[in-house]
Amino acid sequence: MKNILVIGSMSTDFIVKTNTKPNQGETVFGENFSTGFGGKGANQAIAACRLGADVSMMGHVGDDLFGEEIIENLIQNGVSTSYVEPVTHVSSGSAHITLFNNDNSIIVIPGANEAFDLAQKEKWTQIVEGFDLVILQNEIPQSVNETIIDLCWSKRIPVIYNPAPARTVNTSIIDKVKYITPNEHEFDILFPGKKRSEMLELYSNKLIITLGSKGAVIHNGDKEVIIPAIQKIPVDTTGAGDTFNGALAVALMNDICIEKAISFANLAASFSVMGYGAQGGMPTLKEMMESELYEEAWDFEQ
Repeated sequence: MKNILVIGSMSTDFIVKTNTKPNQGETVFGENFSTGFGGKGANQAIAACRLGADVSMMGHVGDDLFGEEIIENLIQNGVSTSYVEPVTHVSSGSAHITLFNNDNSIIVIPGANEAFDLAQKEKWTQIVEGFDLVILQNEIPQSVNETIIDLCWSKRIPVIYNPAPARTVNTSIIDKVKYITPNEHEFDILFPGKKRSEMLELYSNKLIITLGSKGAVIHNGDKEVIIPAIQKIPVDTTGAGDTFNGALAVALMNDICIEKAISFANLAASFSVMGYGAQGGMPTLKEMMESELYEEAWDFEQ
């Protein structure tokens, strides 16, 4: 089986559900409070692992109780933590999530997720050489992403780059990744003033723009194609994009064509929004296979 390395963030989620979103200076009562596990890196690693991939996580947690629990959660979900390092000078990352009106708003505290040391470039090179695909996001320093992308480019290791949260990215970096998966807001930050159709054609079979409930769009080299989402009434959309990226990686690692891979990722994301928390609704491959829509999205034998 081909193996995937996810380099990115890990955190504890603190989740509040409310029927009234407070205005500035206002205090309101919430409906429910819970904690869970998140971080875009950890989410994508677990999403891919639940779908049958061999996945390792690389990143940092604090030398605290939250860090221990984050590592244990990864292990319980089948993700290798050989490249997860605790650090003593900063606390583990956290995300503070408000659920309101079937949507979410999130404040992220990076903490240990920013504790990468560029002096370890040689060590990173040795690590990435052992993998068939690398996944990156924007909850670690951009200098780290750029260094990893350069390493993978030099070693011909494909990269899925999920540029979230949104920030500007050098065009040369986009040229070196195999796939880039912004949502509509992130697209506008990546390509300010550019038309979607122009950039999709320029980066055909590379640029995948996720459209929320509408699905995702790509240019396949001949034309622009929208791959529709699976319509469900969401319980919690937290983690849906991460589920999409993890599932996309699994499909691509099984040599599925890009349009079918996106369809499979859309199906996985539709499961995700039916559970609470970033990881609560992420499906297993067995759950996917039991769906009446599975064969339409993608079918493969492990």
